[in-house]
Amino acid sequence: MAQANLARILKENFSDIHIVGTACSVKETVAWLQDPHHHADVIFMDVELSDGECFSIFRQVTVSAKVIMTTAYDSYAIKAFEAGSIDYLLKPVELGALKRAMARCRANEERFDAEALMHLLKEDRKIYKERFIVKFNDRIIPIRTSEIAYFYSEEKINFLVTVSENNYVIDASLDQIFEELDPERFFRISRSCIVSASAIVSIVKKLGGRLRIVARPESPFEMIVSRSRSDDFLKWLEK
Repeated sequence: MAQANLARILKENFSDIHIVGTACSVKETVAWLQDPHHHADVIFMDVELSDGECFSIFRQVTVSAKVIMTTAYDSYAIKAFEAGSIDYLLKPVELGALKRAMARCRANEERFDAEALMHLLKEDRKIYKERFIVKFNDRIIPIRTSEIAYFYSEEKINFLVTVSENNYVIDASLDQIFEELDPERFFRISRSCIVSASAIVSIVKKLGGRLRIVARPESPFEMIVSRSRSDDFLKWLEK
C-alpha cells in the first residue's frame, strides 16, 4: 500500500518522472539492480522490506543511483540517512516532503555513498532482531518483529502475540527477548510484559500512578505499567 501510494503521488505531481521498476523484498531489489538492462537515476528505498532491512542490499550489490530512504521511524537511522542518501521521507509520505527530496535530487550531483552509510550503521546503530522463530505443533514459524504486538509471561511460560492475533509459546526469557528488541519500538512495562508501540490503542490512568494499556489485539490479562516505570513509559511513547 505504501509503495502504491508513493507511485500515485509521483505520477500525479512529477510529469517528468518515469517509474522503471518496483520491488518488495531485498532479494527482488538485488536481482533488479544486478540486471544490466535495468537503470534508475533515483531509488526510493523503504528501510523495512518483506524479507529484511534494505541495508543488506548494499552489502550485495553496488548502488550507483541517488537514494531516498523511506521509514516509519524518525529515530534510529536518520544520521545514517543524511550521510549516505540524498534525503529521507517519513511514512506516510507527504507531498511537501517529497517535493523537498526531489529538489535535492535535482540539485545534488553526488551519488549514493554506500560506504559512508554502512560505516555509520556499524558504528552508531546496534543491530536488533528482525524476526523470532516459534514452534507450533510440527511447524517452525518465522515471525517478523514488525508483526509482533507484545510478549508476556504467565505461569513461567513466555508468549508472543502477533498483530494478527496469533499467540505462540516462545522459548526465550523476557530478559533475553528485551535485549534483542529495538527500544524505540518496544517497552518493558513490567517484569511479565513487553509491548510494541504500534499495539497501544489508549492508556487509562489508575489510582496510585499506575497506567493500564488498552492494546490491539486485546490482551488476555490486564496490561499494567508499574508505577516505577510510568514516567519513562510516557516519555518513550512521545518519541
